[in-house]
Amino acid sequence: MGRIKTRLIKRTALTLYNSNKDIFKPNFEENKKIVPTLADIKSKKLKNIIAGYLTRLVRQNKQKTFIE
Repeated sequence: MGRIKTRLIKRTALTLYNSNKDIFKPNFEENKKIVPTLADIKSKKLKNIIAGYLTRLVRQNKQKTFIE
């Protein structure tokens, strides 16, 4: 079982993803560097959680396009 993401995490990540789909990669380390440039997030922990959720979104969408 994974960790449950709050509404703030999901809403922020989806907003960033929908406005910048081509920037994010399926690699957490790269996304971790991209998130602070696009959003003003002070907390390191919050930044990492959002980057992890974005990584998950990118991987899910790549699988969907591969299957279709």
